[in-house]
Amino acid sequence: MREHGGTGSGGRRGQAERDAITVEIGYALCSAAFAAAVVFGAAAGPALLFALPGAVETVLVRGGGVLAGVLFAVRTVSVLVRFRRAAQPSQPGRTSPDS
Repeated sequence: MREHGGTGSGGRRGQAERDAITVEIGYALCSAAFAAAVVFGAAAGPALLFALPGAVETVLVRGGGVLAGVLFAVRTVSVLVRFRRAAQPSQPGRTSPDS
């Protein structure tokens, strides 16, 4: 049985590469969740701690939720894109521009 989504050269991914991808996905999700929680706490915290007017409380909580969701998505994508770029080896036999 052939795996889909190989390394680009038609080869199979090794166990070490699959483990690295799994760890990177876990890191991306955990760091994004932490960052989103901090932003939500900073934005919605005053509304949750103090007795504020209803409209102000609603705006702070909803705004914090939207900011947290956007930050979660941006952080996850940026970590995974950075990992993908770093995992791309240079082509063997070619001179790299910075050599």
